Amino acid sequence: MKATAVSLAALLAASCGAADGGDDPAGTDTVRIALNGWVGYEADAAVLSYLIEHELGGKTELVEEDEESSWASLGDGSVDVILENWGHEDLMELYGSKESQRVVDGGPNGNSGSIGWYIPQYVVDKYPGIETYKGLKEHADIFTGAQSGDMGRFLAADPSFVTQDQGMINHFDMDLEISYAGSEDEQIAEVRKAYAEKEPVLFYFYEPQWVHEELDLVKVDFPDYVSMCEIDPEDVGCDYPKYELNKVFRKGFADEGGAAYRLIDNWEWTNEDQNEVAQMIAEKGMSRDEAAKTWVEDHPDTWKPWIPADA
Repeated sequence: MKATAVSLAALLAASCGAADGGDDPAGTDTVRIALNGWVGYEADAAVLSYLIEHELGGKTELVEEDEESSWASLGDGSVDVILENWGHEDLMELYGSKESQRVVDGGPNGNSGSIGWYIPQYVVDKYPGIETYKGLKEHADIFTGAQSGDMGRFLAADPSFVTQDQGMINHFDMDLEISYAGSEDEQIAEVRKAYAEKEPVLFYFYEPQWVHEELDLVKVDFPDYVSMCEIDPEDVGCDYPKYELNKVFRKGFADEGGAAYRLIDNWEWTNEDQNEVAQMIAEKGMSRDEAAKTWVEDHPDTWKPWIPADA
C-alpha cells in the first residue's frame, strides 16, 4: 500500500499539461472519490458517499484506481479526494509543493495503519520463536509449496500494492519467494483456507483489517523502521513504518469549501468503525450502500458531528 519514488517520473508525466487541480475539468458538482483496492478503503468511501447523497442531497462517483493512479488523477483534477493515504510523502511533495500546488493535506481520518508479515498463532505455537525474523529465517522451509518449489512461499495480495517485501527478503537472506494472490479478496480466501486446515501460511497483511476479528494472527517482529531505511528497494533492513492515515484533497475542491468537502474534512473514525463496515461488505455480502446504511443507522452519535452545521 505504500508507494515509493520509483514511479514519480511516470506520475508526473501523466499529469503534465493537465489541469492544475484548482479547476474541475468535468464541470460537475459530483464529488469524485478515489476508490483503492482494499475493502477498508471501500468502507470509508461507502459511508461518506452515503452521507453525501442522503444527508446533503449531493451526488458522488467512486473512481476505481490503484494508489499511484489516484494521486495522478488528484493531480490532474479528475478526482476530488483520496480518503486513506498511507504515507506517500514523496507524492505529497510532488503534487502539493508551493510552486505548483494541486493537492492539500486533509488531516487525519482517524485510522492508525500498520503493515507487516503475518502468521497464524498455531504456527507460533508449533515453532516457538518463528514470530521473530531470525526464527522465521530458520523455519522458512515450512512454507514451501507447489508454487514456490524449494523456497518458502510468501503470500502477497494485489501486485499493484507497492511494498518493500522483496527488499526485506534480500536483506535478511530469507529463502522465500513472493507469490501474488491477485487481490485482497483472493489473498484472504487463501489465508482462511490454510487457517481452517491448520497449514503454515506467511503473508503480507495490515491493519485496519476486519479479518483480525476472526483469525488469531501474529505479526513477525523485524527491526523497527527508521527514516530512509527503505531507500534502496532491493535492500530493506527494517519493518514497515507506522501510519496515521490522512485524507488528501484536490486543491480546488478544498478551496470551494462546499458542504461535501466540509463533511469529509470533519470525518474521522476508528479502526473498529472501518472494520465493522468492511466486514459487512466482504463477509456478509452486503452492497456498499446497504453496509453504509446499516452503520449510519447504528452510529448516529459518530457521524452527525461530521455534517456541516449549515447543511
